[in-house]
Order: sequence, then C-alpha cells, then structure tokens
Amino acid sequence: MTNTYLGLLRHGQTDWNIDLRLQGTTDIPMNETGIAQITKAAEVISKSDWDIILTSPLGRAVHSAELVKQRIGEIELAVEPLLLERSFGIGEGMTYAEWQKDFADLDHIPGAESRLAVEKRSADLLDQLLEKYSGAKILAVSHGALIRSVISNVSLGEIPPKGERLQNASLHKLHHTEIWNLEGWAPDPLA
Repeated sequence: MTNTYLGLLRHGQTDWNIDLRLQGTTDIPMNETGIAQITKAAEVISKSDWDIILTSPLGRAVHSAELVKQRIGEIELAVEPLLLERSFGIGEGMTYAEWQKDFADLDHIPGAESRLAVEKRSADLLDQLLEKYSGAKILAVSHGALIRSVISNVSLGEIPPKGERLQNASLHKLHHTEIWNLEGWAPDPLA
C-alpha cells in the first residue's frame, strides 16, 4: 500500500476577494496583501514535506505557486488544469449580493459550471493524482470553490461547514492509503 499526500493551498488574496466578487475563471491577479500572505505561508512550508508543486492555470494560483517554489528551492512545478476554479459564467465579477438578488443559487447562473460538474472534476482530480503521482507528496495550489469540493468529497460532505469561507493562503491536507482521508483542515491562513 502506497501513501500519497496532498496539500491544497489556496492562492493569495485578490481585490475581488476583498469585494466578495465571484472570480471563477476570470484571471484576477493577487494584490499586495495576497503576495504577502503567500510569502509568509511559504516561510512555513518545508521542501522536505513536498515532492512536487501543481498549480491551477490561473495567474493568481501560478503566482502563488511560484512564490512558494522560490522560497523552498529546487522542486518541480507543473500546471494541472483540473485545479482550475469553478466557472461562474455571467456571474463572474458580480458581488455576492448582486448574484443572490438575481439567481436562486450558483447553479442557476447562466454559463456557470454546475456543482455536480465540480464534484465530478474533484473526483477526477483525486483519481488522476493517484495515477500520476502515487506515493508522492503533492502541494497543489488552487481556489476556494475547487478546494471546498475536494474536501467535501473526501469528508463525505461533513467538512467544510456550509457558508464557511476558506481563507486565502490556507492549507488543507489529505492522505491516501486505501482511500483519501482528510488529515488537516485549516480554513485560516498559514502563518
């Protein structure tokens, strides 16, 4: 039985995070606070804990991954499309109050990726990681909705609690032997 470890690191803060806007796949860069958050997080991330860094293709995640790599030194960094944030269709750029006024839920926003599609993508991600990186320690830089979906999948819907936001630069750890288990859920930023 091979042990595989997965750390899910949320990217640093963006201006749209502050404004509580749906970002989705809109490529919004990290702001100065976000860069400082990831720089601080990188100080407590040890190279010995990870074999590879994977990142969503969106700039805020790539920049976060590059800052971690810069701090910990020689480690492979690769883009993984399955780590992409959930698309929110025409809702991208809307504040939470705006989209909630016009739509019953996120699934009803035209062009949005459905919750079920994100759940399927999360399961595919976990399967692919086992296929490609069995026995490795993987640090994956991603986004709030995708990380929530992976954690919910592994915890059978128990974590995270409904409505609880995963903070920027937070790290969540999973471990696989026979099945995936949530080893550490930490919604607050790494410090």
